[in-house]
Amino acid sequence: MKKYIFILFAAGLTLSSCSPFKVRSDYAQTANFSTYKTYKLRIDDLKLNDIDKDRVLNELSKQLQMKGLSSSNTPDLIINVKANHKKITDINTTNPGGMWGWGGGFGWGIGMNRTWTSNYNEGAIIVDMIDAQSQKLVWQGIGSGIAVDRPKSKQKQIPQIMSEIMANYPPGMKK
Repeated sequence: MKKYIFILFAAGLTLSSCSPFKVRSDYAQTANFSTYKTYKLRIDDLKLNDIDKDRVLNELSKQLQMKGLSSSNTPDLIINVKANHKKITDINTTNPGGMWGWGGGFGWGIGMNRTWTSNYNEGAIIVDMIDAQSQKLVWQGIGSGIAVDRPKSKQKQIPQIMSEIMANYPPGMKK
């Protein structure tokens, strides 16, 4: 009995740790990430309302400080943050069954399909880290799957997705 309870607990823990976001990153193999100690945020391309912009920047700053980086006017890294969204259309079709006539599965009959669509906006955040000296991109993190149309969801999702994006920085570190 204890064995089954443990298996159910482990399965529940695994399912609860699944993220609703798609997060990926890439980096320059030649970059020495241990030399980066300071950063400066550049938000020219961050086209968000003020509330969401504050959420993104506050969480990003928090994550960078947890990684040992500090803000500076003469930075090692310039961090460019961008946001975008796209309209998604989901098309779902179900076949709840029907009535079939003569001849088993090969006869005549009536079948029913139900098809419906839903439209929503899905947001993404992109974090580019640029070496201030060489002006070359050294790391990029992208997270998508934010429920743009639901303000209460965004309130929770923005800090979560920023945390997941920054979990990949610096590259090669154990999580």
